[in-house]
Amino acid sequence: MYAEERQQFIVDRARLAGRVDGAELALELRVTAETIRRDLTGLERQGLLRRVHGGAIPVERLGFEPALAARDEVMTAEKERIAKAALAEVPNEGSILLDAGSTTARLAEALPVDRQLTVLTNALPIAMSLVARPNITVLVIGGRLRGRTLASVDSWALGALADSFVDVCFLATNGVSVQRGLTTPDHGEAAVKRAMVAAARRTVLLADHTKVGVDHLARFADLASIDTFVTDTGVDAETAAEIAATGPRVVRA
Repeated sequence: MYAEERQQFIVDRARLAGRVDGAELALELRVTAETIRRDLTGLERQGLLRRVHGGAIPVERLGFEPALAARDEVMTAEKERIAKAALAEVPNEGSILLDAGSTTARLAEALPVDRQLTVLTNALPIAMSLVARPNITVLVIGGRLRGRTLASVDSWALGALADSFVDVCFLATNGVSVQRGLTTPDHGEAAVKRAMVAAARRTVLLADHTKVGVDHLARFADLASIDTFVTDTGVDAETAAEIAATGPRVVRA
């Protein structure tokens, strides 16, 4: 097992179980305790785990939110597949809304050059990546810029969304579960995401399997509000069926 695969296994196990034990990981993965310590240190530096005595816990348990740069470096293959599958939901022409996030940013990069689109976004990196595209008109949703996610939030953003209506909203989330719906750690971002859903004819959720079954502080939508949920094959068929039973069509890329 390569180091990247081992570290992804550790993160997935921590998120599933709530914590990981260093000695148990060393035995299960057949590596030295020192190797596991290096892995846990590296994952803590990426903002994915927090070291505790004997092991580590996922930052979600502490109410922390990894920075955008840290999130952009994990689950890269899955996010690429999700973005590619989400292209099927992009209209031939018209307007779309791109929420801030590492997966929605990949969708922005993959948008076709043969379609005339107006793109509304509250994400500074997405706006910058699209502004030079001649076939795309970029409208930036203003407001207070959160340093952790580089997303505009608060009253200015809410005002702009209240006066807008798009064909499709491509939404991101930190957590999605049948019991709690869609959640995020920050109330400001939750309010903007809620307004995004209200400002769209259709809503497409983009989230990899590590977000499924995870709940955060601020709830901003239920699954019945989502038309399509594009995720990856890390979501098993049974879980996908449970989510689909609540309303959205589930696509596993």
